Amino acid sequence: MNDTDLWKSIKNTLSIEANSISGLVQSVSEEDILKAVKLIGDCKGKILVSGCGTSGAAAHKIAHSLCCVERPACYLNPADAVHGALGLLQKDDILILVSKGGNTRELLNMIPACKTKGAKLIGVSENPDSVLSNEADIFLKVNIEREPCPFNMLATASTVAVIAVFDAICIALMHYTGYTREQFAVIHPGGAVGYRLLEGEK
Repeated sequence: MNDTDLWKSIKNTLSIEANSISGLVQSVSEEDILKAVKLIGDCKGKILVSGCGTSGAAAHKIAHSLCCVERPACYLNPADAVHGALGLLQKDDILILVSKGGNTRELLNMIPACKTKGAKLIGVSENPDSVLSNEADIFLKVNIEREPCPFNMLATASTVAVIAVFDAICIALMHYTGYTREQFAVIHPGGAVGYRLLEGEK
């Protein structure tokens, strides 16, 4: 493959991912995403986020972003979860499970403990007929037309879409909770952002 073809592939991927994000405005349920914002915003406990593979990478990002808007969150490794780490999950907490197909066994194994403890479950998947969809208190359907890869399998655009949805949730949470610049300065003193905050720059 020559440079022209490689550049064409790169442009195609970026175009598909950009279109996947822009399409979320029409495809994401307004009712469900607003419920998620309010549930997370009113949470008196912590938020645990879990996923496997690429969904796990998205879960890490979601947990970090929630912490950045003062919604205490952490990533829960699904393998460790069912070997005792589910003790971290308590009644006032929220468990967010991210699964492209919605039937990832490692994640479904966490659901009984979540139900028994009385924690809330937010499921994130492209499959509204999945076990995760049926078991979740709030289900966020995040679907795209296709992945950029030639097999339509490598979770790229779909992962970007999930992260974008939770970016939107985090910004909405800033408005919902009245999150201030001063609060952000307390928890983000490092890096270029920290410098701007501490110096009062916009």
